Amino acid sequence: MPETARCSSVALIAEDEWLVRMGIADALLNAGWQVIEAATGEQALVLADGVRANGAGVIELLVTDIGLGGAMNGWDLAEALRLKRPDIAVVYASATPAAGIRQVAGSAFVEKPFRIDTLMKICSRLTGHGAPC
Repeated sequence: MPETARCSSVALIAEDEWLVRMGIADALLNAGWQVIEAATGEQALVLADGVRANGAGVIELLVTDIGLGGAMNGWDLAEALRLKRPDIAVVYASATPAAGIRQVAGSAFVEKPFRIDTLMKICSRLTGHGAPC
């Protein structure tokens, strides 16, 4: 039996609320993405470095809460990831409307609570595809 091709497009979710993180992860998995989940910005950076180190795919999308637990917020996380991968698409989320929005090319802001289908449309628009594989 032929081996199934493995998806190489990876979405990284940085969200400190586990229920929100789980909902986003389920939607992205159903759309064909590989998903990596982190509760803090620091954890997300470590996981992203691991993806690069073991060749497990390319992180094309970051979905991040702006107010993450830990010392690093979502803005800082995205900036750190873009130093290594400038073309990564970023979706910033916050319950605070226009939470000090930084205008960053290749990114979008979504206010919490949001509908998962709205988030998925934004992800598709930013990455150029709905199901990457």
